[in-house]
Amino acid sequence: MGAAGSWALARLGLPASPGPRWLGVAALGLAAGALGAVAWRRARPGRRRRLQQVGTVAELWIYPVKSCKGVSVNAAECTALGLRSGHLRDRFWLVIKEDGHMVTARQEPRLVLVSAACEDDHLILRAPGMDELILPNKLHSSNKLHDCRVFGLDIQGRDCGDEAAQWFTNFLKTEAFRLVQFEKNMEGRPSSKLFPFFVQNYQVAYPDCSPVMILSEASLADLNTRLEKKVKMDNFRPNIVVAGCSAFEEDTWGELLIGNVEMKRILACPRCIMTTVDPDTGVIDRKEPLETLKSYRLCDPSEKPIYKSSPLFGIYYSVEKIGSLKVGDPVYQMVQ
Repeated sequence: MGAAGSWALARLGLPASPGPRWLGVAALGLAAGALGAVAWRRARPGRRRRLQQVGTVAELWIYPVKSCKGVSVNAAECTALGLRSGHLRDRFWLVIKEDGHMVTARQEPRLVLVSAACEDDHLILRAPGMDELILPNKLHSSNKLHDCRVFGLDIQGRDCGDEAAQWFTNFLKTEAFRLVQFEKNMEGRPSSKLFPFFVQNYQVAYPDCSPVMILSEASLADLNTRLEKKVKMDNFRPNIVVAGCSAFEEDTWGELLIGNVEMKRILACPRCIMTTVDPDTGVIDRKEPLETLKSYRLCDPSEKPIYKSSPLFGIYYSVEKIGSLKVGDPVYQMVQ
């Protein structure tokens, strides 16, 4: 298992109580608590597991273009490939080099300045000093299919056209780039190749390694008590932000029920220099908050073959039962 873990993480390129702002959201979650428990037991009569509320959904985020700004939503569908709100899908668009290799803010930190929105069946991209880029949500089948490489694995993407390619090339000003879109009939990257030592069977499009990542407000607050320059949730790009739990309590959660969505823990999120990109300026620091995280968030020595020297912050989940969820939903741990 150790060798397999090292191999899988190498593919990813990886070398307190909460404040008062969550109280309103937590109150909504508590109000829905009893109803949620009854609905789950009726829906899954054969599974005798107890529901234990561990928090409340405070924020939901979709990141349409990998490494670009996220879109905050109040409600979302949770598909097998991650969150969706209308035509916005999580990490369904990807910037690539002309040879098909992915480009992220690790290499091009100014990508974090590109914002995305969905208007009238079009994806609208905006960036400082650039005219907005308007793209159709459904590309023509005659657009070229690219064979892309994401963390060493092959995956397809349909080219978004020369205008999009020139837009990113002009904005980043380093080399020629293209933008591709994942389509639902395409094969995702299978978990068996990402993490051959785990049992969950799932696929991902362009996310690093799972359909959903969860982080708590309390964990971020704890980190900020240790930093001179505070960081935002944007530095860590979770899909689901949880309020009403203690710092790093999410480390202990296994299977979760949120709304009518069931999720299963895959592994903790090993952090890299991506966290050191300032989401407001697009400048990469390469030190903080990563160095501070390394001072107190390294794995247990027994897990070092998997995580190596990467600090852990947030938890990756697979989607075991698709459904919908919203801000204010209680977050339940399903326990035996």
